[in-house]
Amino acid sequence: MAQPKGSEPLASARRRTGNQGMPDDNGHQNGGFLDFLHEGNHVFPTMFPYFSVRNGEWAIMARDLSKVKEREALPARREPHWQRLRPGCFIGYRPSAREGSGTWIARAYSEDDRSYRLKALGDFGAIPARDQFALAKKEAEAFADLVETGGIAEQTIETVAEACQRYALANVEIVSRFKRHIYSDPIAKVKLRKLRRHHLAAWRQRLEDKPSQISRRKDGRMTMRPRAPASVNRDMAMLRAALNRVLPHGIPDTEAAWQEAIRPIRNADRQRTLYLDREQRRSLLAEVDEEAEPFVRTLCLLPLRPGAVAKLRVSDFDLRTAELTIGKDKSGKPRRIVTPQGVSTLLGSHAKGRPVEEPLFIRRNGQAWDKNSWKGPIAEAARRAGLPPNTTAYTLRHSTITDLVIGGLSLLTVGQISDTSAEMIERHYGHLIQSIAADALAKLAL
Repeated sequence: MAQPKGSEPLASARRRTGNQGMPDDNGHQNGGFLDFLHEGNHVFPTMFPYFSVRNGEWAIMARDLSKVKEREALPARREPHWQRLRPGCFIGYRPSAREGSGTWIARAYSEDDRSYRLKALGDFGAIPARDQFALAKKEAEAFADLVETGGIAEQTIETVAEACQRYALANVEIVSRFKRHIYSDPIAKVKLRKLRRHHLAAWRQRLEDKPSQISRRKDGRMTMRPRAPASVNRDMAMLRAALNRVLPHGIPDTEAAWQEAIRPIRNADRQRTLYLDREQRRSLLAEVDEEAEPFVRTLCLLPLRPGAVAKLRVSDFDLRTAELTIGKDKSGKPRRIVTPQGVSTLLGSHAKGRPVEEPLFIRRNGQAWDKNSWKGPIAEAARRAGLPPNTTAYTLRHSTITDLVIGGLSLLTVGQISDTSAEMIERHYGHLIQSIAADALAKLAL
């Protein structure tokens, strides 16, 4: 069967649309489909808008909607006349059944739901007919970009603030840090192409001079202290990570070497030295406020960050398997741990019969715990129990990790449970295994 001029080969047409209802390579009709079309059925334009039947043969239509005369000659119908701009991106034109401008439609393929999405672009009646296609094409391509990126429009990143905003899309846990230290700082407006070492050196100095907030008093006043080197490192790390995504390193020892200005401070991480043994933790629980007791008890039983415990939801604990899912923690990667009977009983008593979206540990006012609400009860309980005044929620995490290390659990496993790298566990708790190693060596004696 001859192939019409300007049409796509038949085998290629079948690959583009699928075999169902298509003629075979020898031109034999499949189930009388051509007869079905010739009977005047109008489903065909909707199913296969890019194919036509010319003299009983299939062909790809070459349509150019940029030509005004060709658009005006198109028949009015419900299904738009489509033109392919690129794979997965199409522009459609629906001529008006009455006099006047037709309307433009964008169509883009979504990999997420494996279907096409449509967007009405309007008639562009105020625009000259010769310019309508260019404008419609631009909007159709922008719509396709939006669909293809899962709702995030691809855009040019020009400033430091924009680089941070892009990085924060996949790292939501650092949004608050960017708000405190980047967006309100002069560094935010610096163009990436003009970013130099002196810009970041000045930002770093402002960061180091900025005091850290410890707590807020009942009268509204904030308790401040000088920013610790470890805090400066954490704040610099987030900006360094954001810039590394979009900006290559400059030549070392030049003004272009922006990365040199935000190198981490060496030996900034201090070892936590305050340790509470089991008896001291029991005395703390005996004195803590009834409202805070379940939250603090969990901190005494699991080596989790207090913020991670506060963000737990009822749905995070599986009563059947005693598994706890920690979804919101420092690394941002969810993890699951199997809890022992005492912990599972505690968590189960708070999860049973409650809406799954509620916080697992809830305050009397219905809100979840946060650092401003748990500091007071822990400090007051420590005072009543005669414990060191610098006892905090993180003291409990350090104490439980210490017990796990001394108990012989591998540093790698401790790191996995506590969401801390093996390197950090080794740095802060490696000295604790020296006695374990000594005991093991002693068993080698003959």
